[in-house]
Amino acid sequence: MSLLKSLMMSGKEVLPLVEGGKGISATNGFSAGAWAAAGGVGTVSCVNADSYDDDGNVIPQIYHGRTRLERHRELVDYAIRGGVTQVRQAHELAQGRGRLHINVLWEMGGAEAVLEGVLARAKGLVHGVTCGAGMPYKLSEIAARHEVFYHPIISSARAFGILWKRAYRKYGHWLGSVVYEDPWLAGGHNGLSNAEDPQVPQDPYPRVIALRTMMNKFGLNNVPIIMAGGVWYLRDWLKWINNPAIGPVAFQYGTRPLLTKESPIPQKWKEALTKLKDGDILLHRFSPTGFYASAVHNRFLRRLESRSERQGAFSAKQSEDFCAEIQAGKRKYFVHPEDKPKVDGWIGDGYCEAMKTPDNTLVFTTVEECRKIRQDQRECMGCLSQCKFSNWSQDPEKKYSTGRGADPRSFCIQKTLMAIAHGGDLQDNLMFAGHSAFNFATDPFFSNGFIPTVKELVDRILTGD
Repeated sequence: MSLLKSLMMSGKEVLPLVEGGKGISATNGFSAGAWAAAGGVGTVSCVNADSYDDDGNVIPQIYHGRTRLERHRELVDYAIRGGVTQVRQAHELAQGRGRLHINVLWEMGGAEAVLEGVLARAKGLVHGVTCGAGMPYKLSEIAARHEVFYHPIISSARAFGILWKRAYRKYGHWLGSVVYEDPWLAGGHNGLSNAEDPQVPQDPYPRVIALRTMMNKFGLNNVPIIMAGGVWYLRDWLKWINNPAIGPVAFQYGTRPLLTKESPIPQKWKEALTKLKDGDILLHRFSPTGFYASAVHNRFLRRLESRSERQGAFSAKQSEDFCAEIQAGKRKYFVHPEDKPKVDGWIGDGYCEAMKTPDNTLVFTTVEECRKIRQDQRECMGCLSQCKFSNWSQDPEKKYSTGRGADPRSFCIQKTLMAIAHGGDLQDNLMFAGHSAFNFATDPFFSNGFIPTVKELVDRILTGD
């Protein structure tokens, strides 16, 4: 017996179950098409989506441009072609059932161009666009122009209020839903504001009540709210279902569908998910976007943590405060006297390269680590609208630079996400996951190594389990 009744989503009555869009190659045409075919809303990730050759092999996204701008244009072209490929695949598999959405990150490089390109070339195949990671003011205008519904991802009533008043009210009839993504529990990038404590999670219920109250003031009583982040068993959300204070509600699943037969992630990634424990997901701020993000606390993140810990203020010239001389590589610097013993210790341990940060500090790395960081920064292809790791900006008025120095405490996110999605090492790459991922180890549905189809998972979710 289903706990949920169908509701109107992007112009059609469907099961109020939404596949989370996720990022690079973690959701594609196979998974989205299967989710829609099961009666829900499938979501194709249009973040560097894969294209295939005539034999069905993934076409590697190799960049030939000599400049960042040239490589950025190549990236946008790859993204549009890949997005269209995945949407068409999803459309064929859905066979007219459910709804199909595409997901873009507003702060990804060329977001507007990618969105325009995919919607134009896959006209009639996309029913809605979900978009977060920033404040996507132009989302409503673009969606309305292509006659698809838009589904902004926000983490507070205040954020939606700003979007509505500044832009969305002009295209209110194309607002398909508002996705509330819990900034403490969702996987991937999180919408924590500077006023919120990352170490003190807040109950989503009053936050969503506040969102519904605001939406009702705008006359959006019948527009669904999609609850995202921390959703696993529907039985845990019973007070949300058929609750007049919440109104029409749907539930988004990002992490749980990773362990399905149609999920495109590598098998070894699927197996690793079943071994996670509570607390294995880290909410961190190493992302080159500047946003908080949640991912498995593996060797990759531990290296970033230790790199930032090997950090201290410095001066290129000797002064009263910076009077202790150190030798790092071929250069001399001056640090606080009290910092010299630990700096000498780092250098003695092999972290003998000093890399400047935009905050007037030095971080100490090995020669090889320094080389890799410099190489990644040089090979930047502009995968973000602005990147603190490489100091790239897609704004020509800023001469394609953030105006700050490149930050070696961060990393090339496109490189590591592409790597893990296509078979790279699970310990040495960024592995996004929601904070409920530890449930894989105890959920009886996945016991004895069972991997369900998307349809089997959707049927299971509807029972409450």
